[in-house]
Amino acid sequence: MAVDMRKIYNFYPVEPAPSADDLLTGGDVYYECLECKGVISSVSHIKAACACGNLTGQGGKTTVKDPAKVRVVRGKLK
Repeated sequence: MAVDMRKIYNFYPVEPAPSADDLLTGGDVYYECLECKGVISSVSHIKAACACGNLTGQGGKTTVKDPAKVRVVRGKLK
């Protein structure tokens, strides 16, 4: 079962956008997959993945297969 993070958080792009080689991480930092629009925490402690598989996370770490297809965003609770 996937959780739609947009029901819980409002997301705002990080400006200026970090380079694909140096993506930010942090408790309020999320990665949005530009391919499937899935959103995953940059420090995911639970098993999570976007629909296309570009983003996967677990154990406090998130793996990005293609950083060029990722937007770094900050999440604020609604």
